Order: sequence, then C-alpha cells, then structure tokens
Amino acid sequence: MPTVTLSGVGRHFGALKAVDSVDLAIKHGEFVTLLGPSGCGKTTTLRMVAGLERNDTGSIAIGGRMVSDAASELFVPPDHRKLGMVFQSYAIWPHMTVFDNVAYPLSVRHVAKAEIKAKVTAALKLVEMEAYAERPAPALSGGQQQRVAIARALVFEPEVLLLDEPLSNLDARLRAQMGDEFRALQRRLKITTLYVTHDQEEAMALSDRVVVMDKGKALQVGAPEDVYRRPASRAVAAFFGTPNFIEAKVTACRANGTDHVLTIEGAGTEGDCRAGDAYRPGDAVLVMIRPEDVTLGAAGHLSWAGTVVDGVFRGPRRTLTVESTVGGQARRFTVECPATRAASVGDAVTLSVESDNAWALRS
Repeated sequence: MPTVTLSGVGRHFGALKAVDSVDLAIKHGEFVTLLGPSGCGKTTTLRMVAGLERNDTGSIAIGGRMVSDAASELFVPPDHRKLGMVFQSYAIWPHMTVFDNVAYPLSVRHVAKAEIKAKVTAALKLVEMEAYAERPAPALSGGQQQRVAIARALVFEPEVLLLDEPLSNLDARLRAQMGDEFRALQRRLKITTLYVTHDQEEAMALSDRVVVMDKGKALQVGAPEDVYRRPASRAVAAFFGTPNFIEAKVTACRANGTDHVLTIEGAGTEGDCRAGDAYRPGDAVLVMIRPEDVTLGAAGHLSWAGTVVDGVFRGPRRTLTVESTVGGQARRFTVECPATRAASVGDAVTLSVESDNAWALRS
C-alpha cells in the first residue's frame, strides 16, 4: 500500500488554480521530489500533505488513513498526521541549545525525560551532531543547522518526512555534500520522503522519482533518467538544461520493445530517432537532442554541418554554439563537449547524434 496517496488534489486561491487535480502515490521508503519553477504549485502541494494548507478538491491519505477529503470535509490537523518537516529556513530556535531544539517535538508531546534523552541522542548521532548537543543554536554553521533540523524532524519517528527547499540556503559545495549525506541517511532509515526543489540537478541526484510541475499541474512523473531522457512534452524537456529541438516529418515507424524507432527527415538531415508513441508517415514531430549527446566529427544517425560561432569555457567542458544553414534559414545548436577536444570559434564542424539519443515529441 502506498504510504502517501494524493487523488485529484487541488487548491484554489480565488480564480487562481495553485494546484490542479494532482494524482500521486508514494510507496513506503520512496524518495519523491516535486520539481518545478517558482509558482508551479510544488510547495502548496507539500503544505497540503502536511496539513498546513487545506485542499479544496480531492483527497490525501497517509499510511492508508484518510487525512483530508474535500468532498466529506474531513481534515486531520498537522499535529495528528505524524509527519516530520524541514523548512527552507530550518526554523532553528536561537534561544535553545541543539539538544533542546531536537527535543522540542517530544517535549510538546509530554514524552518522559529519560525517553527524550535517549531519542534525542540517537537522532543527533544519526546526523553526526551528538558532539554539539549543548552548543547554542546560533553558533552553528548552515550545514550544521540543516542537520539539526533533520534530526528534529526524525526524532519522533514520523511516518513521512517532508522537506521544502532544505538546501537552498547553502553554498554550492555544501549543498552537494549535504544532499549526498541526506540521501544516504534516507536510504539507511528507509523513511518515506517528499521533497520540494527548483534545482534540476539536485532532484535528479536525490530522487527515486521526480514529479515535474508547472502551472499547478503534474506534467510528468517518473525516474529521473526517464524524465530527462524521455520527456512527455516540450515543456518537460525544456525545464532540464538547454536542449536542441528540430522539426521533422516521420517517413517510417517500427516498434522496438516498449519504444518505437522513427525514421525522420527535416532540418537538413535524415535518419532514425526514438519515440514513446507510434507515429504514421507524414506526421510532424519535434526531435529533442541534449547538448551533451551531440558529438563533433564523423556523421552519425543524424548529422548537420555548421560553423562554431561562440564558445564558453566551463572548466572540464566547453559550451559551443554552432550555426547551421538549413533551407536558407540559420539555426543554432548548443553542444557540450570536453574542453580539451572542443573546436574553436570560426571552425567548420559536423554535428552528429546517435539515434538512441534523439527523442521525438509531438509537435
């Protein structure tokens, strides 16, 4: 049975649909991330699961128990949902020590002092903060405060852990480090986790599944690599990086396992690509090609000739802009390649991509 189930969940603020009929089932021990730009509805969805916002359509169940149902006006308050939550600001109380911060959820539940000490000590040990138990909270670094916030969320053994942009206040190096540490902890504890972020790399690195949201809707739900490599729409594809798109027409289609292989022509090239659906000859498609999948050199399944018009050095790699003239129109392609093997501005190059790395979408 899924640990968290959202069925047709929506939230309106006047005429604005902040969340629009979201369906989602999260399994026990699964790490699911709500991903999308600011204002897409991801935080509102998390807050409805937490009980901090009330859904006005649909229902929410946690651990098989209905906690909110708009139709019957059932609503279980946050403190009766057995959830742990970590906020973007961490919400660490500056007048308390680390121990007292972590102990707070147990103190307000009137847990015995001996049990509080044992559980807080165990929670601090989980996040490697037991040596800081008596330190004043303001004396902690950002990464240490995040660990305290996680320990406080875990100390009363919640059924589900909710996290709202918990790494966004950290610098890039610490964000990556703490993300890795938190994912390792989550896997070790096997705690069901719903996470909110706008950072695509963070979502892909941490998650078992990603829910891409925009304008209140869940556009696609899937494993990070599937969502990245097999987007359901141009909107999902464009949310991850700067993909190249070419317009083409289908000349042939054949099934290949769960996918289909299309033969296409257009944009000055002809060859094969993959697709999730069957297409008929003559159908128009939009073919997505990720910049890192484009190679310089001999022609592949799909290829174009062009000229390098710009290059940006990024340490281990270089981002090239290549201009090709197709049907009298100039088109630009983005290419990511190793910095030591990149072409220079003004060089004539051939761009190529293998059919497995070209994905067709409905235009």
